[in-house]
Amino acid sequence: MDSQSTDQASTDQANTTSQSPELKKHSFEAEVAQLLHLVTHSLYSNADIFVRELVSNASDACDKLRFEATNDDSLYEDDGELRIRIAIDEEAKTITLIDNGIGMNEADAIENLGTIAKSGTKAFLDKLSESQKQEGQLIGQFGVGFYSGFIVADTISVESRKAGDSADKGVRWISDGTGMFTVEPINKATRGTTITLHLKPEYSEGEDSYLDRSKIKSLVNKYSDHISLPIQMRKEVWQEDVVDSEEESDTPAGGEMVLTDDWETINKASALWTRSAAEIEDEEYVDFYKNITYDMDAPLTWTHNRVEGRVQYTQLLYIPKTAPVDLYTREQQHGLKLYVKRVFIMDDAEQLLPMYLRFVKGVIDSADLPLNVSRELLQESRDVKSIRDGNARRILTTLASLANSEDSEKQEKFAQFYTEFGDVIKEGLGEDMGNQERIAKLLRYSTSTQDSVTTSFEDYKGRMKEGQKAIYYITADSLAAAKNSPQLELFKKKNIEVILMTSRVDEWAMNFLTSFDETPLQNIAKGAVDLGDLQDEEEKAEAQKAQETLKPVIDKLKKALGERAKDVKVSTRLVDSPACLVVGEGELSPQMIQMLKQMGQEVPESKPTLEVNPDHPLIKKLESSEHVDADFDKLAQVIFDQALLADGGQLEDPAAYLKRVNELLMR
Repeated sequence: MDSQSTDQASTDQANTTSQSPELKKHSFEAEVAQLLHLVTHSLYSNADIFVRELVSNASDACDKLRFEATNDDSLYEDDGELRIRIAIDEEAKTITLIDNGIGMNEADAIENLGTIAKSGTKAFLDKLSESQKQEGQLIGQFGVGFYSGFIVADTISVESRKAGDSADKGVRWISDGTGMFTVEPINKATRGTTITLHLKPEYSEGEDSYLDRSKIKSLVNKYSDHISLPIQMRKEVWQEDVVDSEEESDTPAGGEMVLTDDWETINKASALWTRSAAEIEDEEYVDFYKNITYDMDAPLTWTHNRVEGRVQYTQLLYIPKTAPVDLYTREQQHGLKLYVKRVFIMDDAEQLLPMYLRFVKGVIDSADLPLNVSRELLQESRDVKSIRDGNARRILTTLASLANSEDSEKQEKFAQFYTEFGDVIKEGLGEDMGNQERIAKLLRYSTSTQDSVTTSFEDYKGRMKEGQKAIYYITADSLAAAKNSPQLELFKKKNIEVILMTSRVDEWAMNFLTSFDETPLQNIAKGAVDLGDLQDEEEKAEAQKAQETLKPVIDKLKKALGERAKDVKVSTRLVDSPACLVVGEGELSPQMIQMLKQMGQEVPESKPTLEVNPDHPLIKKLESSEHVDADFDKLAQVIFDQALLADGGQLEDPAAYLKRVNELLMR
């Protein structure tokens, strides 16, 4: 390092002697006192962020110098190594941030530091032509973020000199953050800005002390690790106690950590996501994922892209290998890490992901995303929606590339993803109508012909029988319940494949998906079953004849069941079972009603239709004139209850059911 790379804080102090100082007092703008109170007590809920804000401002000042020096190289003043330094003085109870960026003169200090809502960035960019704005990269200097220092400091001192000015054009700005600030000229040998925070007692003592070097390093790593400039602190080394070799002692030599005059870089000074994906090794992606998520496992996959357009941003998105334990706690914090110009803003920017992708981790870095004045809360806007939609499309495209790959390793990754997150993805059918088709293509199910959860809607369509005009499916609580459902009997007899949906979210999700690739989706447990060309005329004629023959029994069943059944009909879907329950299209199934009740929700009244199998011996027994009305009523209730149980419902009075069954068994 050159001579300027020694203890710069001390160097600046030695070279800022007053030169006939003319101390001037100024008042902040009328609203500053009120806004300062807001900044220090309301806008910033976490005192730690003053490090982020001041480091960000210092980085902006260096970026601005770099930009202006493209037209005037002399502004570097033979010191082209831009950097940010942080010095801690435990005795004076101060933290000092030093940058060798563009700096300020007296007018700049009054303008930029005397107006709380004024940002040097906007004023600077306003002066640039449209072509120059392409290169400006939102370069700025001081804004509201500077005043976050007053969260921890009772006095802030700023010493600065603008690049290109003579040494005697330096300026010192001091304020206690109340209503006044002072400005005086100083002699400053080096360009740039030195900000000294005189810490309040509560922030310079005990556990909350910011005089702890390791704490400041940790905050830099958390909030500013990816600032592209080196952020430096003085290096600490272990120094052994000096022991006189002539003296004999049983006491071992001690030692302590001491500061040296060397400066070490404490940040990586390179944002991973700003580099080209082609030059980043997989190991680097994995290490970064583990660093931001604290996950011990490597991610399942990731996607890294620079998005151009009206909104420009970089996305680095990861899909974890395993689901977190709180995946289905929708109130739990989730979202992406948000950076603006490589400066950390927040951990869980949930506005940047739809809820059904809440398991995705990663980073979004935008230079122009709208933020509120504290940078802590995103403002809902078209830009935010654009980024959220872009993230959703990118994740779904990444998953589709795994699902459709012929590579066995990628197929295995998708299978693992679906095991962990398949049910969450289904929520997107009702939450993200714009991507509904993409989501539907990712879904996988068991079917009546194979138990493995591997069949997609596209696979099913490829296996449909000639003349089949719908994709048939059924929902149930488990695979066993679905496979043994009475509603499947006719489909098994005719060798028609049916998709078996066994997740609790399936019935809710399928309310929003009525077709796939222009083919209707039909729940075989709802409404009438119309097999169309798959059912011959003879079968239809027999069903019609049975309806007329059984009319007296049907009428007696309706009377016996009363309010329990919406209607009683002869079934065309049953082969082996005596009866089944069917709900109308758009109505809630018994399983859905049960689930909603368990969630404490009020459920609208919904009565099923009882369909009976005219060829079953139990139904034929009901036709017998030997049965008295009392036995008929009991048998009708038992048939209904058994159909309810087979459909995954719950009996309202199990004891009454058992009593009826026992009485009938003893006949």
